[in-house]
Amino acid sequence: MKNDGMALDVPLISVRYARRFLRFVQKHGINGTVVLEGSGIDGHMLDNPDAYLSMRQVQHLLHNGNRLLNDHTAPFRFGQELDLQGHGLFGFALLRQQDYRKLVNMVVQYLRVSLPLMDMEIHCTGELISIRLHDNWDLKKLKPMVAKIYMGSIHALASLVCRTFTFEFDFACPGNSLAWQRLADGVEVKFNRPHNQVLMPLSGRQAKDDDASVATYLAAARSREQIQGDNSLKVVIKVRHEIMNGPGRDSTLERVAQKLGMSPRSVRRHLGLAGFAFSGIRNDIRETFASRYLLETDMPLEKIADQLGYSDQASFSKAYRSWTGRTPGEVRRASRPDRN
Repeated sequence: MKNDGMALDVPLISVRYARRFLRFVQKHGINGTVVLEGSGIDGHMLDNPDAYLSMRQVQHLLHNGNRLLNDHTAPFRFGQELDLQGHGLFGFALLRQQDYRKLVNMVVQYLRVSLPLMDMEIHCTGELISIRLHDNWDLKKLKPMVAKIYMGSIHALASLVCRTFTFEFDFACPGNSLAWQRLADGVEVKFNRPHNQVLMPLSGRQAKDDDASVATYLAAARSREQIQGDNSLKVVIKVRHEIMNGPGRDSTLERVAQKLGMSPRSVRRHLGLAGFAFSGIRNDIRETFASRYLLETDMPLEKIADQLGYSDQASFSKAYRSWTGRTPGEVRRASRPDRN
């Protein structure tokens, strides 16, 4: 079991997964700085495409994100975003495999190398394939979260050839069971099972087995991503501008969308395509404004709360602490020790 201190500090996991995870939590209105707290991951590492993270750093990142997300289905949904593109361009090569059993085996081997948080055991019986997860790192409380991430990614990758999935987890059902059944079509989720595993029948599989379909898939995916990304980034810039001009009560999705001549649904969709959430953008801007008010002015906390659109000081203080880990009072007192 790889749980000794030296093994935990060996760089193993590409930083692209950390960037993906941060984008995911930010879409849920969570400040990325808070998620990185205590992980030893800084902006320089995140900007380096060749950087790798240690198991210890990844554990800190996942622990913080799981606590702040407070959504039992979120890890699975994050895993679903780790599709072929999410794992890097090399993942597209998997599509060229025409033998479906070999393709699923390649998925398992690829995950073992690119995301070595858990090990996997694969079995094929007739038309049924099973992939069982094994915790080789003694993940403890993080084990359910990591298992859900793997299951979501296996679903995203294997859905190219399988239509139905049964996911089995060795822990009790967290949260609303109906939320789990709505994760995707053809998905059944079971809890309190002996193992963490997924069962995938190959019957009714999808056909993506010729070079023409592969070429079409890649061209469509890349073109769609580039076009949508360009348009969506423009919307992000416009939304940030509108909120900067008025971060208070007028900075609602509905009012900002109205100023942009768009529907709230369209704004939300473009932000999502660019990897942002409206609440996350607004929180970042409000945090910046709040910190400047606290550090550079004598404005009362009640007035700051009102300026930023909060109904009372308590609501503002709670929000500010969720962004920074400190209360507004603590920040102001620390900046002016002579007044303490």
